[in-house]
Amino acid sequence: MRGGPPAFILALVRMLGMTSLALARSWRPKTFSQLLGQDHVVKALTHALDQGRLHHAWLFTGTRGVGKTTIARILAKALNCTGLDGQGTMTSEPCGKCSACLEIDAGRFVDYIEMDAASNRGVDDMGQLLEKAAYAPSNARFKVYMIDEVHMLTNHAFNAMLKTLEEPPEHVKFILATTDPQKIPVTILSRCLQFNLKQMPVPLIIEHLQSVLLAEKVDYEVNALRVLAKAAQGSMRDALSLADQAIAYAAGVVSEEAVRGMLGTLDDTYLIKILDALVVQEGSALLTLANEMGERSMSFSLALQDLSSILQKIAAAQVVPESVLEDWPEAVEIRRLAQVISREEVQLFYQIAITSRSDLSLAPDEQTGFVMALLRMLAFRLGGDDSVKSVAGSPPGVASTSAASHGARGSSLSGKSFATKPAKIGENVKQIQSGEVAQLDSSPSASINKEGNQSVDWHSLMRQLPVRGLVQQLAFQTELKEWVNSPQKIHATVFTNLPQLATEDCVFRLEDALSKHFGKPVKVQVEKGQVEGKTVAKIDAQINQERRQNAEQMIASDPFVQELEREFGAKVVSGSVRPL
Repeated sequence: MRGGPPAFILALVRMLGMTSLALARSWRPKTFSQLLGQDHVVKALTHALDQGRLHHAWLFTGTRGVGKTTIARILAKALNCTGLDGQGTMTSEPCGKCSACLEIDAGRFVDYIEMDAASNRGVDDMGQLLEKAAYAPSNARFKVYMIDEVHMLTNHAFNAMLKTLEEPPEHVKFILATTDPQKIPVTILSRCLQFNLKQMPVPLIIEHLQSVLLAEKVDYEVNALRVLAKAAQGSMRDALSLADQAIAYAAGVVSEEAVRGMLGTLDDTYLIKILDALVVQEGSALLTLANEMGERSMSFSLALQDLSSILQKIAAAQVVPESVLEDWPEAVEIRRLAQVISREEVQLFYQIAITSRSDLSLAPDEQTGFVMALLRMLAFRLGGDDSVKSVAGSPPGVASTSAASHGARGSSLSGKSFATKPAKIGENVKQIQSGEVAQLDSSPSASINKEGNQSVDWHSLMRQLPVRGLVQQLAFQTELKEWVNSPQKIHATVFTNLPQLATEDCVFRLEDALSKHFGKPVKVQVEKGQVEGKTVAKIDAQINQERRQNAEQMIASDPFVQELEREFGAKVVSGSVRPL
């Protein structure tokens, strides 16, 4: 190899030369005091051992790498420890020096039998085990059987062990372990003491990795350990295995950059840039970021996972600001984004992120699926519709007409259009398709003059505001009662017959939009009252009703349609005609 082997290969060779055991094996806890994250199990077992109140069968459940096999070995040592002088009794603190402790740790203790139920799952295998259980231990206080992944046993094997598991010989103890307790028959569960082992929290994994790497004399960055802890997903064994891999990959300091490169995870700065691009509605920036991630061969599935995680933190910060911890590298950015993204948008982005992750397998490739998820967030962002932005940037009169046309045509999409051959339909259908039907004025006069104040067209104003969702519904369901425009502030009083829309957040966002529109503070007071049918929503409904009636009349009077009715007995289905 020109220039010699790469640095990470040399580091791997040196590491293999220093130790023959992986970190997960060399740092396996040997006593209950060294066991991390399972205090509820340790407390119950140590009290039982100290008081001599021992059950004959235990069942440990939990995900991989949380300590099921480790607890079984420590418990076996506690049951058979004889102390340095060989005269000791059962203890919750095995010495680790006697022959029983040393042989169990080395995996060669005759009276501690570990059986893998995945490869020994039949009734014959279970029969052989139970037959040997009748004999007394050769050189121990108890004969301990540890059956790992016990849920893999067949139903016949479970039935074969029922009686022995319920009333075993005095010298036999059973320890069962599984990652899927739902597959174990209730008759087995009722004969065991069951302990559910917890997943390791991220701070605990980070703390343990720090102590391990310090003892191994390996330099590291705390943020790198945080990335490893998250990738371990609650498994201490996985965290130590990933740390082993990171030591070899980094060939020196275990840095955050090296760990992210090894795992293919996304830097938090990318997530912040993505959210910032969504805030300012920069589609080109989103595509650029996605292309950069593709060039670095990052996992887009993990990217969506990390994005949903940071959105959850933002949502929590909006409700409980104290939930943001100072030791988070992204703490400042989370607080900032919690102020610039609305709560509804955070919930929307989170929902799109988690659902899009499961859809990646259906996309042509992961990058395409990821890009579509970002574009979906941009398209559904509250107040992010292109038509709304064009309306907001138009003159007042044009904006009102444009918005009314958009609302009327948009409402027609909810129903089925009348479809047939245009050439064989009369001029009435052509008029319907071209939109030449009678319309009501979409922005009737709703202005109010109060002691010299400027005239305000409330309906046109509500259509211009760049608000969406519940805020838009509130705006469209209001009727102006009073408008006071002072040099310093504007005070508007409105009626609505849907007071449930007037939440504190919706009113605040409506005031904010009006303040930005007029360039000075606006105070909106919403009162419950009977409106006179002049809200934007009612006017739109009236427009649509008029258009639909005109369309039905034109279809009914069309000569071609009348001929179809005469010759073939055809009928126009009531309510099926929609203006285009």
